[in-house]
Amino acid sequence: MSHGSAGSADNQLDALIARIHGLSGAVRSAQGEAAPDERRDVPRPSEGADSVASRFAAASELGSDGRRASEADDETSPTPASPAASRLAASSPAARGGSAVPDSPAIVGSLAPRMRSADKGSAAALGPFQAGRDEPWRPDEPQTLEQSGARESMVEQILMRYMLARGEVEGRQIADQIKLPFRLVEPILERLKRDQTIAHKRGTATGDYVYVLSEAGRQLARNYNADCTYYGACPVPLDDYIASVRRQTVEGQQPRRSELQRAFADLLINPAMLDRLGPAVNSGRGMFLFGYPGNGKTSIAERVTAAFGKYVWIPRAVDVDGDILRVFDPMNHVAEMPESDGGLLDVGGYDKRWVRIRRPTIVAGGELTMDMLEVQCNRETNISEAPLQLKSNCGTLVIDDFGRQKMSVDQLLNRWIVPLEKRFDYLNMSSGKKIQVPFDQLVVFSTNLEPKDLVDDAFLRRIPYKIEVTNPSEEDFRKLFEIMCKVLKIPYRAEPIDHVVETHYKPVNRPFRNCQPRDLLLQVRNYCLYHDRPVELKNEYFDFAVENYFSVM
Repeated sequence: MSHGSAGSADNQLDALIARIHGLSGAVRSAQGEAAPDERRDVPRPSEGADSVASRFAAASELGSDGRRASEADDETSPTPASPAASRLAASSPAARGGSAVPDSPAIVGSLAPRMRSADKGSAAALGPFQAGRDEPWRPDEPQTLEQSGARESMVEQILMRYMLARGEVEGRQIADQIKLPFRLVEPILERLKRDQTIAHKRGTATGDYVYVLSEAGRQLARNYNADCTYYGACPVPLDDYIASVRRQTVEGQQPRRSELQRAFADLLINPAMLDRLGPAVNSGRGMFLFGYPGNGKTSIAERVTAAFGKYVWIPRAVDVDGDILRVFDPMNHVAEMPESDGGLLDVGGYDKRWVRIRRPTIVAGGELTMDMLEVQCNRETNISEAPLQLKSNCGTLVIDDFGRQKMSVDQLLNRWIVPLEKRFDYLNMSSGKKIQVPFDQLVVFSTNLEPKDLVDDAFLRRIPYKIEVTNPSEEDFRKLFEIMCKVLKIPYRAEPIDHVVETHYKPVNRPFRNCQPRDLLLQVRNYCLYHDRPVELKNEYFDFAVENYFSVM
């Protein structure tokens, strides 16, 4: 780096730091507080960093109000009514209404804590996020450890397990791993260093340090690891998770007809069927889809969630009095995180312990067992996994092929008869503690059997909507051939379809099914490809496909 460029960078960083201090003074002035001294001793890394990196690191250690996190933590703040209310205060319009936020340049929007809204009609006061139907709530980045709801002892255990696994690691890498802001993690690291549990191995060019465990620290970390091996994102308190589900409930979505039409745009749905589905989806509670196989019950159930808002936020893990309960599951959840500003001065704007996902649609078929509906604890790691119904909160849970599960229908009935009505469930943790959690999803039971032959009246009463998916009409059946020809890129001709209906259906009173046009066209295509012929519709090709398809039907 040349002297000229270094001097220019120095001046820019000095101006940035001065601007932050100036904004801090403006905020305190608006709140009637005395401004602190503008001149402060900025700590420099002990080795290996030039003046530009040092000042950059000093700026990154400042909090959102222009002070270091340690200084901000020393100040006294009003005590909220409850821990959950304190941690989610930024999502409360009433709490935001009393905040004194001065008019300021764009830098305030990037450094001040961004406010979140849970009300559909209100807009976020700062930052790009604005509450709406697609995303009714977003978790704020915690400004203090108390606001995060995380216990310091748990944070210590998680970061020491991580250091035991990694060997040596930078401070900001630790913060990234446990998904807490570095300003909240740094005081814990400093305390552990004073206790000679960890040590600095070397400095970094960004003003950080590479940390290693001391011999005493390794022994302590092994003890922590023997109790539990978890070293992922710092868990979110159970109360915060329960409050988040209330803010994002499916019952609050109430989709309209246009939204259902958009959700089922790729399916041929009879208008009368759509009118029956609409109120059931709008209720956000539960429904039976029954009828003959092959008419699209599963396809309908899987698309229901698209009628709701796009996103919900769920925690990566939940803290249940020291027990770790993992909620985010990449196998069942599709993460779609908002874009981050990036960089050392990135304040994020949201709590990284949470994941924004598409409203979940979880499908369980014949493989469903009672164990999948309870908390599953791995005895070797002592990490618990959330059951399916908890993972499907704020979305849709589809029980496909209902009545063909490994467990009996009576077992499922007895397990869910109360949650379906009360909208909450009880789970048993491995420690013996029983917790109450939300049961907030649209439950869809899809079956080829008559519901009254499967369950008793008491269970049917708790599933308010029973919708039969009927066979398509001849007109719809022909229309399905035309739609699927476009999908499969097969030139459509009406004459071969007439041949199929008049030759293979009407004479033998064969019922139409929604799946049959697709299945027959696939057989025609595969036949043509095998014989190295152009893929097209011919009567003889359909004769071959029908003979194969209905040979044992």
